Amino acid sequence: MENYINLDKNMIVDTIGDTEVVWQDVRDEPFSLHGFYQPKTMPYFCRLPSDVAAATSEGVDKLSRESAGGRVRFSTDSPYIAIRAKYLVVGRSSHLPLVSSSGFDMYADGEFGSRFVKAFRMPYDMVDSYEQIIRMGLQEKRTYTINFPIHAVVESLEVGLKPGAALDAPKPYRNIDPILFYGSSIVHGTAATRPGFSYPAIISREFNIDYRNLGFSGNARGESVLAEWMATLPTSIFVCDYDHNAPSPEFLEQTHYPLYERVRAKNPELPYIMITRPDCWLLTDEQESVFKRREVVMSSYLKARSAGDKNVYFIDGMGFNVAPHQFDLTADGVHPNDAGFVRMADSIGSVIRYIFERSGLEF
Repeated sequence: MENYINLDKNMIVDTIGDTEVVWQDVRDEPFSLHGFYQPKTMPYFCRLPSDVAAATSEGVDKLSRESAGGRVRFSTDSPYIAIRAKYLVVGRSSHLPLVSSSGFDMYADGEFGSRFVKAFRMPYDMVDSYEQIIRMGLQEKRTYTINFPIHAVVESLEVGLKPGAALDAPKPYRNIDPILFYGSSIVHGTAATRPGFSYPAIISREFNIDYRNLGFSGNARGESVLAEWMATLPTSIFVCDYDHNAPSPEFLEQTHYPLYERVRAKNPELPYIMITRPDCWLLTDEQESVFKRREVVMSSYLKARSAGDKNVYFIDGMGFNVAPHQFDLTADGVHPNDAGFVRMADSIGSVIRYIFERSGLEF
């Protein structure tokens, strides 16, 4: 088969070559790790305690090892940044870009917020490790965020800088607790073209707020074990978005409000957002089930409000994919593509902004 990659320099993976690099383990100071469970002591970057994951389900146990939503942040004036990543599992799928499922991407903070720099792309035949470098050219001190892969299990990550370059702690997130996003593969980030395009990541950048991604592709079912653990976490807003993963509307009805009750019991003032699935307009034979699920989530919201809860919110997924492009915002008829994730982030972000401004936070 002919190789066309070398015809366009933008398709070539930039190797480190003879560039001098000093490697630093991201588990060491002054790097700041986010979105993981005890990343400095666990043998790989995971999202849940092993006992909670195993007690929840076999699927959550496996998926909790994937690094979706994980980040490392730091400040440097190095004109180039390299990574050296080692994997326990490399995620591959026929309908997902490799840089999405198993790659890293990087953002830089500046005067106008956090800006995308570039993705750390791996060779297509990468097996269990790779190195890659991003050359910025400018030697200006900035805070950088490197987003971990969506569907891979990362054992270790090192960052490489120019010898003598500064390495310091990052500019901090806002001094409030992380937003917790719980839900299906859509929360997980499946089908985003790179890690920074999941809707929780977009919202985090918009508000400069830390977050936890507890999306479990195909396996978020409102389990009581996981709900009890999530209720113990320091959280500024709880976003509940697992409509898709309930096997039926009846199952969703049995679990949706009890999940809310478990979180609310330990967090009486926590803002709680309930969301319905975003693909209600798609022409599928599941449309009747989709509307039934929407009614279940709406009923949970109305029940909570009727009980006197003024800190619960409802977001209708039918409002995400609107005309004239409502049929063009998914990658496969289910998972949002990048444009779909931006639509979700804008809609959900507007409610999050309202909640924070109502509490007195200024942006």
